[in-house]
Amino acid sequence: RAGPGRSSLRSSVRMGGKCAAPFGTAEDFQDCVQRALDPNKQKHIALLGSTGSIGTQTLDICREYPDHFHVVSISAGSNVELLAQQIAEFKPSVVGLAAAEKEGELRSRLSELGVPAPEIVTGPEGQTAVAVAEGADTVVTGVVGCAGLLPTIEAIKLGRTIALANKETLIAGGPIILPLLEKYGAKMTAADSEHSAIFQCLQGVPPDALRRVILTASGGAFRDFTADELRAKNAEDPEWVRKKASTHPNWDMGAKITVDSSTMMNKGLEVIEAHYLFGVDYDDIDVVVHPQSIVHSAIETADSSVIAQVGWPDMRLPILYAMSWPHRIKVDYGRGIDEKFDFKKLTEMTFKAPDYE
Repeated sequence: RAGPGRSSLRSSVRMGGKCAAPFGTAEDFQDCVQRALDPNKQKHIALLGSTGSIGTQTLDICREYPDHFHVVSISAGSNVELLAQQIAEFKPSVVGLAAAEKEGELRSRLSELGVPAPEIVTGPEGQTAVAVAEGADTVVTGVVGCAGLLPTIEAIKLGRTIALANKETLIAGGPIILPLLEKYGAKMTAADSEHSAIFQCLQGVPPDALRRVILTASGGAFRDFTADELRAKNAEDPEWVRKKASTHPNWDMGAKITVDSSTMMNKGLEVIEAHYLFGVDYDDIDVVVHPQSIVHSAIETADSSVIAQVGWPDMRLPILYAMSWPHRIKVDYGRGIDEKFDFKKLTEMTFKAPDYE
């Protein structure tokens, strides 16, 4: 890692001058302004992973703000009980079901609810069918792992905006995704809390002005344990360790990302994601442990200003902005966003360096 005196601007390290997020060029700047001035704020949503944590929170927002978000298509893995309820409420035209053996059960549940069955596509093809469903303009990728890669590629080919909640898309396919975004004129916004924070901080930052990205990390469930203490706990009570690893101290997230957060593996993946999203060199991405999860991340600009995005730990705000970008949707507290942020309610905000040992 370069020392604190480093002064290079991050635009010089972008892959071919490009990055996945729409910022950093004169064309991006002008396009963002034009979109922001467009009075039509409604987005038509294709949702991958509707029954998971990202998916249900996405639908929370769509439920509360139907004038802004219309659900066109949804996909799920095997939770047909919840999926049937979502179909009944949001009436998507296309539904993907990964567990093909449960198609009959899904149709039966819809019949019991008195809901006409939409087009149902099963197996791996279901995700892609949802991503390319007619009428969608924004695809929220809430699935886990590389299952989101191929549907994302097909949606990019249609020029759709990708609200990226599936970091594996860039981690596994960044060198493929970046040229496709440019070729087809598609946009990619960030639905991950830290990357959304960075993306929000970058709004209005002119080309060549990004100096450094600062990723915050809660530290996960084991942040207050030494390595020796954790090894001893593993030997004494492995079931306690398992339960602890699957419970995040601040965030309501899916099982895999919660466990990855407990080991800090997730932060390593987020560094790679930030590299491709914002075109910054790895030496220009700093990680700081911030246990309260109030500062969601920050950037440093060329003139040494540090701009941060703060708020309560609630995934619905980054999801909302990923879908509505570049618009700012007025929310009513208690409808999608629970509580007004209040600095006076904070008892402390602390920061420390990660323990790389």
